[in-house]
Order: sequence, then structure tokens, then C-alpha cells
Amino acid sequence: MSQVKKQPIVQDVQESAKRQVSEVVRVGEDAVTSGAWMYPIQGIIYTISHPNLMKPLFPVILRAVLTSVGVLGAMFIFTYLPQVAVLAFVTGPLAFIGAVPLVLGESYIIIMFLTRTYLIGQASTDLFDAVLLSKNHRELVQKGRLSSAQTSSGGKITKLGKAITKPIGGKWFMSVDGIVRYVLSLPLNFIPVVGTVFFLGYNGSKAGPSYHDRYFQLKGYDKEKRKQVINQRRGAYTAFGTVAMALNIIPIVSVVFTLTTAVGAALWASELENKSKGKTGSAEVERETEVTLGNDYGKKEVGGKKEL
Repeated sequence: MSQVKKQPIVQDVQESAKRQVSEVVRVGEDAVTSGAWMYPIQGIIYTISHPNLMKPLFPVILRAVLTSVGVLGAMFIFTYLPQVAVLAFVTGPLAFIGAVPLVLGESYIIIMFLTRTYLIGQASTDLFDAVLLSKNHRELVQKGRLSSAQTSSGGKITKLGKAITKPIGGKWFMSVDGIVRYVLSLPLNFIPVVGTVFFLGYNGSKAGPSYHDRYFQLKGYDKEKRKQVINQRRGAYTAFGTVAMALNIIPIVSVVFTLTTAVGAALWASELENKSKGKTGSAEVERETEVTLGNDYGKKEVGGKKEL
């Protein structure tokens, strides 16, 4: 009798395992074939080829980089060797290598909290909108922001206007669930190489959709629609988030990569918009518009106005 009862349980476990493995394989194949993993890299290339886009952010970026140097230096001085000692019991001589991603991961939490709260703020959203505007998705951007045209000696330049929607920057990272999930998965780095890959993939899969929070907001998606779209692109968002996470834990320049990743997310959103409108060929895509964020970054608030 007990044998008869055990059989269905074993079958259920086997079927459940098969379903989960099949889902992991499907998401993995989608992650590779979607090409979404390239967009964080394309964001870097686009930023380099459009220096005026990031130019107003240079004072803020400089302060953020200096903050990163301070945090990283302190973390390696005070926490690296103690973590090597702990890892020595698990990985032996590889402890000196295994402790590095751990310290970088811990530093990432502190750096992102400080820079996004006190320095970068709305910059990621502004860059996202600026790229969409440069790609001539004006109607989409105007659902969440005012824009104005200015004429300069170089021709017509569109200046990014004031946002008219609720800020959404850093939503995944700054959420309690996001931080707890990240901290709990840090021990994966105890396993050299493989553990770090799983750490990046796991957190990347959770963080990936957040890079399109602004896109969902501009599209007017409710929770159900957002969930549906994310499920459809689960593999793509996992790929994007994994590469973005890998870039964001690179010492010192992680803050810069946070901004270039926002640019990459906007390039992806632009591609999705073009496909939804049937614009698949380069001939059908309009010429880019030059966009500036303005010169308000890096200035202090004085009497309700921003001054140098």
C-alpha cells in the first residue's frame, strides 16, 4: 500500500523537475537568441559616439566615481582579509580569488545606495528619455515629459524638458525585496567562477525588467500588462540584466556603466517601438535628432533655482 502511495509522489517530483528544467532551458535559449545581452554594450558604444549626451553629467559622474573609490578602498581594507579567512575553509587556496567578487558585490550595494540617492537621482530616466527622443519617439516621450526645441549654431537641438510623471529610478535595487534577494545570494560567490555566474544570472533575471520600468510607464502599462510583457521576454530580460549586473560590479566605473546601461535599455525600447510600427529596415527609421539634457546637473538649489 505504501509503495502505491509513493509512486504518484515520485512521478509528481519527476514531472515537476522536468517542467522546471524545460523552463530553464527555454529561458536560456531565449536569452542567447534574443540578442538583448548586446544592448548594455551598445549603450556604451552609443554614449561614446554621442559625447554631448553625457557631457552635462560629468560633474555628477566625477563625484560618483570619487565616492566609489572611497567605498571600494574602505571595503577592501576592512573586509577583504576577513572574508578570505572564512572562504579558506570552503575553497582553500582559491579563497583569495573568491573573496574578490564578494567584496565587489557588497560594495555595489553601498555605492548604488549612495550614488542613486544623493548624486545620480533622475539621471538614468533622463538619459532613457533623451535616447528615445533622439530616435524620434517624440509622442512616446511626451507622455511623460515636456520637450522644447532650441536653435543653435550647430542646427536644431531638442532640449529635454521637465518630467511630468512620477520618478521610478532605481525601483528594483532600492526595494526591500531587491536588496534582501541580492544579499541572500551573495554567498553564491563562495563557489569560484560557477557561483559568481549563477549570482549574476539570478540577480540579472530579477533586475532585468526594471531597466524598462520607464518604458512601461510611458506605454501606460498596468500591472497585468507589465507582467504579461515580462513573461513574454523573460529570457531577453535575463540576458540584459545579467550583462548589466556584470558591468555594474566593475570597480570604480560601475556608476558610469549604470548610466550607459540606461542608454542601452532605451536603444532596446526604440527597437521594440520600431518593430511594433513595422519599421524593420534602416531606410524606414528616421534620422536621429540631437538631444541635450541641459546644463542643470551638478548645480545646487538656491532659493528654488539651480546655481553653480
